[in-house]
Amino acid sequence: MSNLSTTTTTAGYASAADAAPAPSLDGNAASSMPSSYGRPDATPGAASAAAALRSGRLSSAAPRAARLSSLDTLESEAIHIIREVVAEFEKPALLFSGGKDSVVMLHLATKAFWPGKVPFPVLHVDTGHNFPEVIEFRDRTVERLGLRLVVGSVQEFIDSGELAERADGTRNPLQTVPLLDAIQRNKFDAVFGGGRRDEDKARAKERILSLRDEFGQWDPRNQRPELWNLYNGRHTVGQHVRAFPISNWTELDVWRYIERENIDLPGLYYAHAREVFARDGMWRAVGEVSQPRDDEQVITKTVRYRTVGDMSCTGAVESAAASVRDVVIEVAASTITERGATRADDRISEAAMEDRKKDGYF
Repeated sequence: MSNLSTTTTTAGYASAADAAPAPSLDGNAASSMPSSYGRPDATPGAASAAAALRSGRLSSAAPRAARLSSLDTLESEAIHIIREVVAEFEKPALLFSGGKDSVVMLHLATKAFWPGKVPFPVLHVDTGHNFPEVIEFRDRTVERLGLRLVVGSVQEFIDSGELAERADGTRNPLQTVPLLDAIQRNKFDAVFGGGRRDEDKARAKERILSLRDEFGQWDPRNQRPELWNLYNGRHTVGQHVRAFPISNWTELDVWRYIERENIDLPGLYYAHAREVFARDGMWRAVGEVSQPRDDEQVITKTVRYRTVGDMSCTGAVESAAASVRDVVIEVAASTITERGATRADDRISEAAMEDRKKDGYF
């Protein structure tokens, strides 16, 4: 169990020192962490406020300038978790599909270890039904950052007879076996995922460090408490841990962070014209693995994607949001999560996500 300090001090101030040092214009890292790390006055400009707080002349409702923003706090927590996992585990990996949450995760990992390289590979379970734009973005990002990419292929398992195509043509539920195989073959003992608690009630149950047994399965009744931001990574041979550093983020947080950090994403996250057809209350893209039935009319609409996955089960939403700022405004007004709005595989049953997670899904 870690003995590292938490990112929030007892006086209610989050220490900026735990955030990753941002590169300056000349490429040099920020100065090293001050010896006052962990005290209320460690935040620049907060010394007088901390003194007033100790003397009783100031309530814990500190001046705005003495506090981190909500995004700074979330970033600091996520970077702390990433560093903690790398310190505790021998062979971590990061799930990277090219989707927005995994892109943010990789950005956080890059900041966590800057100016060094990300010290672990990225892992993608390729269904063979992915959007071409996302696969191109994945490969370009991996090459730019000099990362090692490990790919688990659903198609290979289908070709070998270990998996069979589903009647509905959806391959997302088939990702579990290739994922567990890749973890076992590469002896990964920790796998970072971009799951967030606001996405689904099954994910809301998930701990930040989620223990998986020798079969890769998740037992929601056999998880460790995580009091005071202390994370227990203890596991036996054959077990591994899924780590979710952005568990406490919302979809809006993710988009506000993308805007603030100027993070590049695949273009299908923004409004574009696409041939689609209506099915199950969603707009499905026309493609090689996503074809309309005889009674489904193909039309061209201006749409964007809130989440990306298997083309055969991921729907688009009508949208004119062509920029990050537009998306932030749109998401702020939304009353349904992106998975609930656009993922048909989550509608198989009321407990679809939880059932898959128990089998070893993300």
